[in-house]
Amino acid sequence: MNRRRFLQVAAIGTAAAAVGTVGYTLAIEPHWLEITARDLPITGLPASLVGARLVQLSDLHIGPQVSDVYLRESFARIRALAPDIVVVTGDFISYFEERGAAQFEHLRSMLAEFPTGRLATLGILGNHDYGTNWRDVVVASKVVAEAERAGIRILRNETHAVNGLDVIGVDDLWARQSDSTRALNARSNDAALGLVHNPDAADKLAWPDYRGWMLAGHTHGGQCKAPFLPPPLLPVENKRYVSGAVTVDDARTLYISRGVGHLIQARFNVRPEITVFTLRHRTDT
Repeated sequence: MNRRRFLQVAAIGTAAAAVGTVGYTLAIEPHWLEITARDLPITGLPASLVGARLVQLSDLHIGPQVSDVYLRESFARIRALAPDIVVVTGDFISYFEERGAAQFEHLRSMLAEFPTGRLATLGILGNHDYGTNWRDVVVASKVVAEAERAGIRILRNETHAVNGLDVIGVDDLWARQSDSTRALNARSNDAALGLVHNPDAADKLAWPDYRGWMLAGHTHGGQCKAPFLPPPLLPVENKRYVSGAVTVDDARTLYISRGVGHLIQARFNVRPEITVFTLRHRTDT
């Protein structure tokens, strides 16, 4: 093979690799759901909940960008796990003014197949659940209505007790609806688990006397990133808050879900995720 022929073959190979990468990023990884399993140790967890299965979903983004078939298949996979508790950490929809009432009918039809927990099904709102510029409380109220119609109890700066475990749900940070103090004041049990949509809420809100885990979403894990490098785009101020378990301080740890859906159908090296936690009693405090 002479030099000219070598360069031609190399150029063809490079082009093919680029096309393959783009195809993978746009068509395969956005729907290549990973079921992540891990323990979740909670101080003071009642004996009746030790070993219970808690499933976290986040960032469904129900709407035209995310395949209904993919979401329904994801729901079916969770239903097959027979979870005890299901939590949703925000962004049920991607709201577009021009779509009007149709998007709430779409939300209703999709949530009709949502997997529920044996003991509880809880959720909080994300910024996209507040419509345009994250400020439309009417849109948020409609999302809440459809979620609760499907059996998902939405916590808006509230605490809901599940067999002795306080689930603390804080409303969205970007929508300026967060009130963690109000939510924490409603606690009645030692065992607790926090839900926030935007992980920056761990830094920007008051968490007096709270120790333990907080589940979050919002980042999508950056959606696309080169191996061993941080994602170039991340919608948080604290750039440590990408995905997975992240220590906030001596008292608190975040688990940031990579989310199920997307705003733009593109993922690379950041597979969508549903997390299955096994509740454990924490003994090292």
